[in-house]
Amino acid sequence: MRVRHWPNDDSACGWIATLSPFAPPRVLHGESHADCAVVGAGFTGLAIARQLAVHRPDWRIVVLEAQRAGFGASARNSGFIVDVGHYEPALGIEGNRRLVRLGRAGRDQLRALVDAHSIECVWSARGRLHGAVSDVGRRALDTFVAGLEAMGEPYEPLDSRAMARITGTTYYRDGIRTPGTVTVQPAALARALADMLPPTVERFEESPVRAIHREARFRLEAGPGTVLTDRIFLATDGFTPALGFLRRYLFPLFTFASLTRILTPAEQAALGGDPEWGLVPEERMGSTVRRTRDGRLLIRNTVHYAPTLVMRPGVLRRVRAIHRRTFDARFPMLASVELEHTWAGVIGMSLNGAHFFGQFAPGLFAAAGYNGVGVAMGTIAGRLLADLAVGASSPLLDDML
Repeated sequence: MRVRHWPNDDSACGWIATLSPFAPPRVLHGESHADCAVVGAGFTGLAIARQLAVHRPDWRIVVLEAQRAGFGASARNSGFIVDVGHYEPALGIEGNRRLVRLGRAGRDQLRALVDAHSIECVWSARGRLHGAVSDVGRRALDTFVAGLEAMGEPYEPLDSRAMARITGTTYYRDGIRTPGTVTVQPAALARALADMLPPTVERFEESPVRAIHREARFRLEAGPGTVLTDRIFLATDGFTPALGFLRRYLFPLFTFASLTRILTPAEQAALGGDPEWGLVPEERMGSTVRRTRDGRLLIRNTVHYAPTLVMRPGVLRRVRAIHRRTFDARFPMLASVELEHTWAGVIGMSLNGAHFFGQFAPGLFAAAGYNGVGVAMGTIAGRLLADLAVGASSPLLDDML
């Protein structure tokens, strides 16, 4: 199977730009043999590799990344580690509780790693705001609240004055706060997780998989090198269809975010509100907004469908103008604050809101399609996919299956 398309990811991601420069990559050269190969070094792929190293410390585990570790969607999201996503009525109460257990397990797994390795990623357990602007948003918020109550999950109702007191803007009509979501600097977390992989895991970057062949063993053509292995784990989310898998189930979608410069003390005083918060919209396709601990504001909205993984010229410029209007509508007191970074990232979407988890064929496993909430769910899916591959069982794996 040969790769059909290549992405033209921009290099302007604000989360990445505010980190120190990357060390030189280790690129795959020549022919290499491994007990398994993990394709993709984001949250899912790193979790697969970590768990496989626990189960099989004698295995040689190779991780192949087309860009730099954590450079894709894992670094380009809004930085929410979500335990309770939107309530899906079709799944019923117990189906939604399974999703909550999985999301919470992914969050807690990341918390344990952050603590154990003293990872600096601006971990903030302040919960998540859900904001409604219109009648449509209010109805969606009511549906979400009904789901939370059905599951017995806590939330804090917030009227317009409470929302303004937290965010500094009067833009939101209603809202709630759910306590379990964590916000982070996602690029910092992803890079740290890549750097702390066990010693039996070898990571190759700037080594994109160009083809996958099934012979006596799998043969992966990656960058200028080749890997021969008995097992492949695909952790490529929105790029999975380009590898030739899940084409009828997943499609790639570009999403976009902008990050301001650091606000001056006078600008922060003019804004008011809490010094750190994160908000998601209840209106479908609304704007996610964050105020970061270092005094920046993030706006995320707008999607672009590009099945070839190539954005048309001018898309990023037009999105930046949309973000400017979005920002000014919420924060008119900050009209002079420029958007310092605007970037795109590819996520995997499915028509029914479900993700894929499991085995395609003997020795070929995948987890993908998180529909924009992949930090916690991708982390736990990676761990559980490794469990599935070696025959380990657990209540969480039952939930995932």
